[in-house]
Amino acid sequence: MSVLTQRQGRAADLKPLRGAADVMLAAQRADGAIPWFEHGPWDPWNHAECLMALALMGEDEAVERGFEHLAESQHPDGSWLGEYGNALPMADRMRLAREPAPAFKDTNFAAYPATALWHAVRLAGDTSAARRYWPMVRAAVDFVLGLQHPQGDVSWSAESHRTEVDDALMAANSSIYKSLDCALKLAELVGDPQPGWESAQRRLRRAILCDPERFGRAREGGSAFAMDWYYPMLGGVFSPAAGLARLETRWRVFVRPGLGCRCVDDQPWVTVAESCELAMALKALGSRRAAAAVLDWQLPHRGADGAFWMGYQYDEEIFWPEERPTWTQAAAILAHDAIFEITPAWDVLASSD
Repeated sequence: MSVLTQRQGRAADLKPLRGAADVMLAAQRADGAIPWFEHGPWDPWNHAECLMALALMGEDEAVERGFEHLAESQHPDGSWLGEYGNALPMADRMRLAREPAPAFKDTNFAAYPATALWHAVRLAGDTSAARRYWPMVRAAVDFVLGLQHPQGDVSWSAESHRTEVDDALMAANSSIYKSLDCALKLAELVGDPQPGWESAQRRLRRAILCDPERFGRAREGGSAFAMDWYYPMLGGVFSPAAGLARLETRWRVFVRPGLGCRCVDDQPWVTVAESCELAMALKALGSRRAAAAVLDWQLPHRGADGAFWMGYQYDEEIFWPEERPTWTQAAAILAHDAIFEITPAWDVLASSD
C-alpha cells in the first residue's frame, strides 16, 4: 500500500473531525505560522501541536509550510520567541482580546518541535524530514538544556534563568521530558548520538520524581492547574502503576464526570484540550476504557461545523469563552488517534515507553 493510500485511509478514519482541521487551516498565515486563532498569538508549542494534527488529517502542504516556518523563524541560539496567549485579557465577557501578547524564549515551547518531527517520522515512515529538520531540533534542544539547573529542572524561559523570577513548571518540564525522548530517537535515526541529552533527561526525571519542590516555587500552596497533575504521566515520566496512583489523588478534584477535566481546581470550567490530554495520559498508563470515556465526553462540546469550543462553564451551562483555538482542535484530533490507534504515530503521545 502506498503512503498516499495509507494517508487517505487515515483521513477517512478521522473524517468526523474535519471541522477541527478546517479551523487550523483557516488560521494558518501565509508564512506558514498557525496562531491560536485569527489575529491571535503564536508560539512554537501550539504550532507544533497543530502540525501533528494536520498531518493526521492528510494536510501535507500545510504541514510542510508549518515546518518551514519553524526553521525560518528560529533564533540563532536555537530558541523561538513565543507569545503567551494565556496572558491576554478578555475583550469582553465572552471573547479574548486581539492584541499583542507578552513573548518569551520559553524552554518548553522550544523543545516541542522535536516531538512534532518524531511524530512525522512515525506517521509516514520517511526519514527525509528528520534529516532535513534535524539541525533545527538539535539547536533547539541545546538551547533548552543550556537552561537546566544542576538539580535537573529546566527554567521556564531564558529571560528568567538565574534571576529572581526563575522557576520550573511541572507540566512544562514533563513536556520537555517527552520532547527529549523524541529528540533522542531522532538523534539515533540520523546517526548523531547525543549522550549529554540522555544524561540531562535522567536528571530531569529524577527531579520530577524525587524533588517536586523544585517546581512551581512561585505558587504558594501548590498548583491549582490540572496540567501539573496529569502531565508527568502524559510525558512518560511515571510508570503505569505510579502514574495511576498519582491520578487517583486528585481525580475527584479535577474530573467532572460526563463533562471532562477542569482547567483549574477552583473554577466550574472544563476544557477540551485538558480533557483530551488527560485521555491520552490515561491511555499511556494502560487505561484505555477510561481514556475513551473522557474523550467521548468532549463530543458534545462542538459547534454545528464540528469544531470544538475551548471549554464549557457548567454552572452557567454555556460554552466559554466564545473561542475555538487551533490547539484545542489539534488536541482532539491527536487524542482520537492515540486512543483508537488509527495511525502508526498513535504512540508518540500515548505510550509510556
